[in-house]
Amino acid sequence: MTITQWRRLLAEFTGTALLVTAVVGSGIMAATLSPDDVGLQLLENSIATAFALAVLILIFGPVSGAHFNPVVSAADWFLGRRAGTGLIPRDLGGYVGAQVLGAIAGSVLANLMFDLAAVDFSGRDRAAGPLWLGEVVATAGLILLIFALARSGRAAVAPAAVGAYIGAAYWFTSSTSFANPAVTIGRAFTDTFAGIAPTSVPGFVLAQLVGLAVGVGLLAALYPDAGTAADQVVVPTDEDAAAGRRP
Repeated sequence: MTITQWRRLLAEFTGTALLVTAVVGSGIMAATLSPDDVGLQLLENSIATAFALAVLILIFGPVSGAHFNPVVSAADWFLGRRAGTGLIPRDLGGYVGAQVLGAIAGSVLANLMFDLAAVDFSGRDRAAGPLWLGEVVATAGLILLIFALARSGRAAVAPAAVGAYIGAAYWFTSSTSFANPAVTIGRAFTDTFAGIAPTSVPGFVLAQLVGLAVGVGLLAALYPDAGTAADQVVVPTDEDAAAGRRP
């Protein structure tokens, strides 16, 4: 594995870990500061998550593209494979592994920061049809946003746009917009405001994969050549800027 590949995997691991730390940590803080107001808890959690996501994309985007999400990486590979852009299969596997491990590490870190058990599997059941539909909507919208920005030459605004979308989707989806299989798995490791019961994880992940398919289908209809911009997702890396493509 080259130094560049290691740097990318480290960026995906660290960025995903810090994203989940922000989600879980802000949820714990919100529940502590506003124990009797669930709406205020969600507001505090969503604002912190949206801001943190935008900042993390700015930090790690030049290194790995700042995917932090297996469905984004999968779409990047699938859409870019014919055009010779985006991730190759080997890199896709590495990205997904780094993201899942990072998400678990992020939950553990948040638990420890708030003096909780390092691993405490969530008891918060989130298994219901309306929640799965919410995940389909949230994930499809995220994929459509990211690739539409790349294809239209506006990848530079991705940090703000993706952060804003996720912050808004906390409120307009029934599931509060996990929209990320790695984050979903990671959040099973904390029995706090942001947690999800391990038994609810498969349903959410399946819904996210359906959302991936829906998002890719919409892209095929609206932006038929979206794959040509796969090397700009989420933001171009330094290596892309120098070489004009993802190695």
